[in-house]
Amino acid sequence: MEEIQKTKTEIRSDIALEIEQLSKGEIADKTKEIERRLFEFANFMESKITLLYTNNAHEVVTSGIIRKCFDFNKIVVLPMLDSDIHKIKLLKIDDINEDIKYGLNDEPEQAADRFKLVPVERIDIAIIPGLAFDEKGGRIGIGDGYYDRLIPRLPITTRKVALAYEEQILQQVPIESYDKHVDIIITDKRVIYKI
Repeated sequence: MEEIQKTKTEIRSDIALEIEQLSKGEIADKTKEIERRLFEFANFMESKITLLYTNNAHEVVTSGIIRKCFDFNKIVVLPMLDSDIHKIKLLKIDDINEDIKYGLNDEPEQAADRFKLVPVERIDIAIIPGLAFDEKGGRIGIGDGYYDRLIPRLPITTRKVALAYEEQILQQVPIESYDKHVDIIITDKRVIYKI
């Protein structure tokens, strides 16, 4: 188990370095391709209540996707990490410019008392963040386990979709018993369905 944790830490560092070496233009082009593929994806377009995320430094940029979801009249749900209970609260967001504030280290944050909580069983499609993925749907997140606890709570009919730059796709990511998979990965080059 310690060996797997060490390997995951190394992968996180390697991926971070690889993403940092991409220019702003390359990131913008890749993000645009991922957005295009996502908005061509039937399951996404048919969904009404969409769980998204506000990205960290080495995750696919989601601000454009969130804005575009409002154009398509989707109900946008964003996660708020509740460290007291070590779970994710799902919050309905009505306006990305008004509802999301940026705190320390430019991390996006929402105030739970200001937004309507959305029951997990209402989510039609869940866009799951991560730093590294493999073609079997394995993922490595930031290491806090919030999404590994959320994924099993989602309805079986909810598609679990990851967005990734092609550089984040590995041949195999190390998996532990508590690690949860995604169903589909959309990259700037392809759509990967879990094998």
